[in-house]
Amino acid sequence: MEDLASELMSELDSKISFTIPLFGGIPIPNSVVVTWGIMAVIMILTLVFVRNLKLVPTKKQVCVETFVGFITGIFKNILGEEGKRYVPYLSTVLIYLGCANLIGLIGFTPPTKDLNITAGLAVMSIILIEYSGIHQRGGKGWVKSFGEPMGILAPINLMESFIRPVSLCMRLFGNILGGFVVMELIKIAVPLIVPIPFSFYFDIFDGLIQAYVFVFLTTLFMKEKMEG
Repeated sequence: MEDLASELMSELDSKISFTIPLFGGIPIPNSVVVTWGIMAVIMILTLVFVRNLKLVPTKKQVCVETFVGFITGIFKNILGEEGKRYVPYLSTVLIYLGCANLIGLIGFTPPTKDLNITAGLAVMSIILIEYSGIHQRGGKGWVKSFGEPMGILAPINLMESFIRPVSLCMRLFGNILGGFVVMELIKIAVPLIVPIPFSFYFDIFDGLIQAYVFVFLTTLFMKEKMEG
């Protein structure tokens, strides 16, 4: 158990990859460097796959269009036409989180094990949620929404706006870290063959599920704000 505790503390510790020599030194955590790497790979793949697009699509183009259509369709079905302007951002976050949660399979520490990363994503989500309500209903309509269905509920509705980013952040962070703890316990109890199927679940299936849940809840909250 002491080994597990030390491993857990090591995971929670934000490792510094390097320091930028400005303003007394700006430390760059490992999670940020891995995120930059994921972004670079996604950008390169995007440039490769969108080259030479044709009216009569090739097999590669059909696969890419099917993948993009599947992801964007998830959000369009929930947000409708009035929310299609937000689909690119939500799709990008889904792809990033999917890659971030799976990157542990090739030996890198998933950025979502860093509470700063999940908190940043949660803050961006809540800003988008509130902006979508303001854009759809106007400033007055957005303010009045805090008093629905009764004015007496305004303090609770206002508090909920601050609670949501915390819940999004902790749900993503907690599930990813929880999967790590369970896997370590399984490795201690049965260190040979048994951990393999559990590793498949926690490293692949659960990682993709958590990415989907994060953006799905963001989308539902946006729909609620837009409709009132």
